[in-house]
Formats: sequence, structure tokens, C-alpha cells
Amino acid sequence: MSLHEPAQPGLRGRLHTVIFEADTPVGKAFDVALLLAILASIVVVSLESVAPIRAAHGALLRQIEWGLTFAFTAEYLLRLLCVQKPLRYARSFFGLVDLLAILPTWLSLVFVGTHSLVVIRALRLLRVFRVFKLGHFVREADVLGRALLAARRKILVFLGAVLTLVFILGTLMYLVEGEESGFSSIPESVYWAIVTLTTVGYGDIAPVTVLGKFIASVVMIAGYAIIAVPTGIVGVELARASQPTTPVSTQACPACGRDGHAPDAAYCKYCGAALHG
Repeated sequence: MSLHEPAQPGLRGRLHTVIFEADTPVGKAFDVALLLAILASIVVVSLESVAPIRAAHGALLRQIEWGLTFAFTAEYLLRLLCVQKPLRYARSFFGLVDLLAILPTWLSLVFVGTHSLVVIRALRLLRVFRVFKLGHFVREADVLGRALLAARRKILVFLGAVLTLVFILGTLMYLVEGEESGFSSIPESVYWAIVTLTTVGYGDIAPVTVLGKFIASVVMIAGYAIIAVPTGIVGVELARASQPTTPVSTQACPACGRDGHAPDAAYCKYCGAALHG
């Protein structure tokens, strides 16, 4: 069986070819149209947030958005229909993104204000790497994901140490400065410590005593060193994950819908289903 022939017989196989396989002309045309619809939806939501435009064309913009939402909902249901393991696809990264892309508009019928969250649809633009056969970008994204996953324990330990430090510094500044200097509570002082340690420096709270200024100076200098730590952790893991790897293809699994397989792979590395029928 050819690589581009449907791995499932009948209608489901043809739907899978159109929706998931960007290597076929009809599949690529579908994905390009989908990307254009996503861009249009993001533009519509952005325009609707501008008060003068909303006042003049709000009804039209909402009609367009609902039309796109119906289209995206139908597309999501068809994706579930044409894979052999719909629950596995629904739990995958792109499956969750597809679901989150349509939920905000439907939730806006019940919860006011959730409509603007449809900008989550921008994540669906990541499909552009698969649509235009940019398999090396898929591989690099996999490298980045593996590096972040490998560094997660070190980063969690680092964040735990930083949170402990800012709590101690915030409490110390609360005792040194007091309420008359704006450090009205320990949580407020911890907020100051976070803003100062990260070198953001809003300036809404500032020490006035000599000891407080000395502590603030130490915190600001320490902030430069602390910020470099997670960069180094991720950098090391990126170097390890960037070792030569096997090229990947953009073919989607007919069972779970995930891609990123080796060009000569016969079975899906995620669910074990046959890739070529």
C-alpha cells in the first residue's frame, strides 16, 4: 500500500486522508484552508475587542465568529470520527488544543467574558510545520520538548528554592520597613521581593530605611545570578537532546492522529497501530 493511501477502508479512510495527511493534495488544501480560517478567527476576535469597531460592526463580527466556531466544531468531531482510537487523539496535545479552540465560544453562552479566550486557536497554527512538510521543524520541536521534560525536576527544585528565598526576604522587609513604608503585610512584602528579585522593578513599593535599601540592593544583584540558573539548566538539556537523531516524517497515525514518526516506521510509536494499513 502506498504511503498516501488511506490506512482505513471506506469513508473513514478518505476522511483521514483529507483531515490528517498533509502529504496529499486534498489534505494539504484542507489544512491550508484550516489555517486561513484560524487566522480569520483570531483577526475577528481582535477586531471585536476594539470599542469603535465593535460598536459599528459587532453583530457582523459575532456572526462570522459563530460560523467559524460551527466549522471548527464539525472539524473536531470529524477528527474523532476518522481515527481508530478517538480517546487517545482527544488526549493528545493537538487533540486538547482542538477542543480548547472551540470551548470558549460555547462557554460564552453561559459564562460572560470567556469569548475572548478563543485566541487559544493560535496554537493550532503550529500545524503549519506539518502542512508545508517542514519535518525538520517537527524534529526540533521534539528536541525542545525532550529538553524541557528532562529539566523539569531541576527547574522545580530551583523554583522551590526561589519561592523560599522570596518569602524569607519579604518577611524580613516587612519587619525592617513596616507598614509606614508601604510594606503593609507579609504577602505584600513577598510581592515586592518577587518584583525586585526578577529585576522587574515596578516601583510601586520601595524601601526608605538604610537597612531596607541595603537589603534591596543585595536582592537586585542576586537577581541577575538567579535568573541565569534556569537558562543554564535548559541549555544543558538542549545540548544533550540535540544529539543527531533519526529524521521524522509528517505522516499522521490513522489510529491516534499523532505524527513525528521515522520515515520508514511501520507502526505508530505512541499507540502501536499500523501506519500503512
